[in-house]
Amino acid sequence: MVNTPATPTPERRQRARPPAAHAAALSGGAGGHNPFGDLHTLQHLSARFARSLRSVFEPLLRQDVRAWAEPLSVQRFADYRGERTEKLIAWVPLRISPGGSPALLVMDGRFVLRLLDLFFGGAGALPAELPTEFSPAAEALAARLAGSLAAPLAAAWEPVTPLAFAPGKLEAIHSLAADLDADDAVVATRFGVAAGDGKPELIDLLYPLASLKPHAPSLTAKVARAAAAPDPAWRGALTRAAMGVRFPVRSVLAEAEVPLSTLMNLKVGDVIPICFGTQVPVMVGADALATGTVGVSNGHAAVKLDRMTRPLEDL
Repeated sequence: MVNTPATPTPERRQRARPPAAHAAALSGGAGGHNPFGDLHTLQHLSARFARSLRSVFEPLLRQDVRAWAEPLSVQRFADYRGERTEKLIAWVPLRISPGGSPALLVMDGRFVLRLLDLFFGGAGALPAELPTEFSPAAEALAARLAGSLAAPLAAAWEPVTPLAFAPGKLEAIHSLAADLDADDAVVATRFGVAAGDGKPELIDLLYPLASLKPHAPSLTAKVARAAAAPDPAWRGALTRAAMGVRFPVRSVLAEAEVPLSTLMNLKVGDVIPICFGTQVPVMVGADALATGTVGVSNGHAAVKLDRMTRPLEDL
């Protein structure tokens, strides 16, 4: 199966996406079922991994870097090889544990040679004629790069399943990097890296379908997004606004009860007897907050709170 590609942008190189003629190979038979569904979870993990690429490539390229994840696809390994027309390709195996199955980090060999020239203080120049194999220095740089990518790749997978990735030796021939047959199905995840306004470089991570099958239950489950932290400025403004809300606070000094007949005959000059103790209630709205003692403060009648009758949180 092939995911529906996103709307292309001018800087992103497009790959031919053949119809899903290989569906039977992916599902283990003509009537089988692809255990990974629409691969939304793996696409989400790829986007997480893409966000970490800037910290890996900016020190090497010595420029600000833009990085993104392309739509992934599932295809036969032979079809993927046929799309790679570069003269020199870097194949770096990434051993997945637990399980021990290999993934493949695939880069244009010219990109590796550019990084090598930059690493030794150059401007990223390429040799006049591309070699047919990589030098020991290029192999060492590729091993260092793969090691730098392994940790953020494991971190991207961590919400779904804990995996570790151990890089192997850079090879210019795919068969030396991984034991994959032409008809083996692979999940191809592609990432773009562009330095400044330059042409983007494309980096592929290939997961053999067999290596992902042990993790199918995790890959078909939804990835929960971490709750976004509230904006401190917004939360502070909301708190200040809430703390400025005014509530009526009152104290009832005395209450008297009289029969209806007395109430109906009240006139100016009548006296209603009342009595009250030393403690009076303090009310917030219709709720009793505390009891206190009536007195004077700064020349005004006041109530001194002696006992809280309920927590403020319960009001």
